[in-house]
Amino acid sequence: MKVMIKKAGWLIYSKKDALENSSYIDWFIEEARLQNIRLTLVLRDDLTIGLINNEHVIELHHNKVDLPKFAVIRTIEPLLSLHLEMCGIKVFNSSEISNLCNHKSLTHLEMSKLNVPMVDMSFMKRENLSDVPPLDFPFVVKEATGRSGQQVHLIEGLEDWRLCYPALNTTDLVIQSTQVQPGKDVRVFIVGKEIVGAVLRENKDDFRANFKLGGTATWYSLHSEQIKMINKIIHHLDFDMVGIDFLIGLDGEFLFNEIEDVVGSRILSAVSDINILEKYVAHIKSKL
Repeated sequence: MKVMIKKAGWLIYSKKDALENSSYIDWFIEEARLQNIRLTLVLRDDLTIGLINNEHVIELHHNKVDLPKFAVIRTIEPLLSLHLEMCGIKVFNSSEISNLCNHKSLTHLEMSKLNVPMVDMSFMKRENLSDVPPLDFPFVVKEATGRSGQQVHLIEGLEDWRLCYPALNTTDLVIQSTQVQPGKDVRVFIVGKEIVGAVLRENKDDFRANFKLGGTATWYSLHSEQIKMINKIIHHLDFDMVGIDFLIGLDGEFLFNEIEDVVGSRILSAVSDINILEKYVAHIKSKL
């Protein structure tokens, strides 16, 4: 007997990212099918959004298209998320989460409301940088909208400080103390209000722990105080699927670092048999 698939949605990727994540996309679409959801890959490059006669418009290949019930957005574009929401489409993650998590300064300010521990930092504009740095050396300069460790610069002295100027591509910067264990962090995977698992990322050759930058990953067992801190965060914000990253202080304590909105699960799959997409699809289904 053929099963009727009642719910249909878009899985939105950029063309470049879709090519790099083809196996993940196939896995996502198959997990959705197993739960009676039809998920269709749509490339952001093929979408046109805007206003015509003061009406919200979404076109695919420059043609009108039947809108989906929901969209899973795997590009970093809060404006796209907001536009789809204003067209009546349920978006995962929401535009509110996308906007918050993809600007590190905003994320840290939000976490300060919860009194979550973090390293000392300054928020600055690129055009306002001077020869006198805001923190003692060494420190890290991050572009507030950067991700995957690609827009992060270790500054160990005045020469590094001056040389980093031309390498900065965006105006909003976060300048952070390095009073942590270098090349080490913990990523905690979240679906809805559930802590799915945690992974310790380490890189002995770089101050950044990112797996894509040559780091290693091992399963990390959270203890009760860490779980309490994480639950405080996930009950404060309405996540769908995210990764929450914590630096590790000199005494082994968790220090909040950032929240990854478009989080992958390569490292979780590498260290466990957890099927996070099965959980995510079930979460999406429960929200529709």
